[in-house]
Amino acid sequence: MENKKEMRNWLNEFNLSHPLVIAGPCSAETEEQVLKIAHELKDSDVSVFRAGIWKPRTRPGGFEGVGEIGLKWLKKAKAETGMLMGTEVATAAHCKLALEYDIDVLWVGARTTANPFAVQEIADTLKGTDKIVLIKNPVNPDMALWLGGVERLYAAGIEKLGVIHRGFSTYEKTKYRNIPEWQIAIELQNKFPDLPLIIDPSHITGNRNMILEVTQEALDLNYDGMIIETHIDPDNAWSDAAQQVTPDALKQILKDLKIRKVSGDNDFDQKMTKLRANIDVLDANLLDLLGKRMKVADEIGQVKKENNVAVLQNNRWNEIQAKMVAEGAKKGLTEEFIIKLFKGIHQESIEHQEKILNS
Repeated sequence: MENKKEMRNWLNEFNLSHPLVIAGPCSAETEEQVLKIAHELKDSDVSVFRAGIWKPRTRPGGFEGVGEIGLKWLKKAKAETGMLMGTEVATAAHCKLALEYDIDVLWVGARTTANPFAVQEIADTLKGTDKIVLIKNPVNPDMALWLGGVERLYAAGIEKLGVIHRGFSTYEKTKYRNIPEWQIAIELQNKFPDLPLIIDPSHITGNRNMILEVTQEALDLNYDGMIIETHIDPDNAWSDAAQQVTPDALKQILKDLKIRKVSGDNDFDQKMTKLRANIDVLDANLLDLLGKRMKVADEIGQVKKENNVAVLQNNRWNEIQAKMVAEGAKKGLTEEFIIKLFKGIHQESIEHQEKILNS
């Protein structure tokens, strides 16, 4: 698959003066709920109304969606509001029903993206469709698997393609429900700059109070749009209550977002804005890693204190330095830089351990 300007045609056809906005409830619950939210969003910047019809749950027994009847509600909402309709599909049967009810936008969820056989089944079922088909990143941080899903859909002759960045699962406790791992989306964006990229801040954050922050960060990285879960009564939603916002809250978020103006693909300012934003993300990741490294140093200091062992272990430091110089050379980094960098890290590590030994 090669990058082509034509990949953006479907997005350009919206003729928007702002990023694409897809919004609606995590799950379609009742006909009244769907229609009420749709009408609340009708006269806003929302172009596509979304609602989950089938909800893959981690464990059985939970609410797994209303099924086909929900597609009838979406069809009615489309007739009454004029908005396009979108939903997630995970099987060939889902795809056939979605096409039968003329759903405009289909997306492949994170759990499904992780299964190449399932993605291929969906690609075969949707072969040659003129619907917009988006694919979310897989649950685990694997750019090749994400891109592989896009390639399967592309090979099936689906021309209106895009990707959704919804973050990645982790066992670590962070402020995110799913950590963004921005560098993975940036890498995909660099490979295919004309493949529309959409942020899903609802699933990244799991927290409605962080939606604006993460969406703004994505827009600063030149994302093309957003998909935000919106409910008339979020606290009582049947699924993912904590991450849904009210229609009024969504409208305020859209108002507060700062849209960066650019003059064209070859414009210097546009390139610099994107590159500097990439640097900001990578620098934040570096600081995060350094913080984690110092926590390990603290643990080492505690073990040394319990065993009355000196802080400085010269043999260990020499081994680290030699290894990092060799690894750095493979990445185009000079020996001088690596030595300076790791001397600083080593010194900070020693100071952390000394504080523990002397406490």
